[in-house]
Amino acid sequence: MGFAPLEGNAMRAKTIVIAGVLISFTAASITCGASVENSEKPTIIVVVGAAGRPEYGAQFTRWSDLWQEACSKAGAMFVLIGLDNVGEPNDRTTLQNTLSHESQQSNAALWLVLIGHGTFDGRTAKFNLRGPDLSAHDLAEWLEAATRPLAIINTASSSAPFLNKLSAAGRVVITATKSGFEQNYTRFGQYLAEAIAQPQADLDKDGQTSLLESFLAASSHTNEFYSAAGRLITEHALLDDNGDGLGTRADWFRGIRPVQKAEGGASLDGYRAHQFHLVHSEFENKMPARLRAERDRLELEVVKLRDAKESFSEEEYYTKLEKLLVEIAQIYEQTDTRDDELSVDNYR
Repeated sequence: MGFAPLEGNAMRAKTIVIAGVLISFTAASITCGASVENSEKPTIIVVVGAAGRPEYGAQFTRWSDLWQEACSKAGAMFVLIGLDNVGEPNDRTTLQNTLSHESQQSNAALWLVLIGHGTFDGRTAKFNLRGPDLSAHDLAEWLEAATRPLAIINTASSSAPFLNKLSAAGRVVITATKSGFEQNYTRFGQYLAEAIAQPQADLDKDGQTSLLESFLAASSHTNEFYSAAGRLITEHALLDDNGDGLGTRADWFRGIRPVQKAEGGASLDGYRAHQFHLVHSEFENKMPARLRAERDRLELEVVKLRDAKESFSEEEYYTKLEKLLVEIAQIYEQTDTRDDELSVDNYR
């Protein structure tokens, strides 16, 4: 996560710049010492829903293959539901049992990706499965006791009500539509699957593509598809990661930073999603999971402080900011990096 340049007195500015350097360095700009413990790897559950028509089935299979390829590159655990041909499929029960097993297995992130079609009758949104369908209420209930960091991605039509039901503190929820009434076939899922491990989607050039960056790239490609075809856009993806259940569209961002103000001064989405990575950079892979989790927590504290800057005096604001940045810098020092590789001049 990057931070905007800061003003202040010379001594304090120097401290903040040095801490900022420690926050923003990547594997390309620093040589690490001996390897540290491997971080825990995430689990990715991909559910392929009922295709309806063969041409949709072929596309959904390709999208799930892209997720599997990304998981292989990341060394992540990959679970696929919906494409086996054994017995009478009841994918709803299979998913419920899988989530019951996986949702508390470790402290590593759990990603749930729904690929397929959805429906909305004005009250209840569902994801179409082989056998009984999955409602937003069902999924919210199954995940209520989950202790792992969660990213829930519904790429189906009529998926927006899932965001309202599933939104919670610390979670990332993405839907392909902004309303349950956007009921046409959606293409967002294809572009998200393509972007999740794509270096070209790395907007802040830190050597890894975050879920936020993938969301932004996929939204852009979706818009380009409709524009090139001369068609009205019938899907508008949303991202929620601040727990308010409202969601934010990609056109509210400039780069990775939200630039519009939410109604009522509500906090904006995107910061937590930018901490979810499937394929980590070389440096991130060498950072112990416990340190990465603490670093992420502190970065979110910086974001909250920055968003509330007007509530503090200048002295109070920079005092709080300096403390957080120094704590983050200390975390990076614990990754056994070589001090002689750090140079403020390289980042000016």
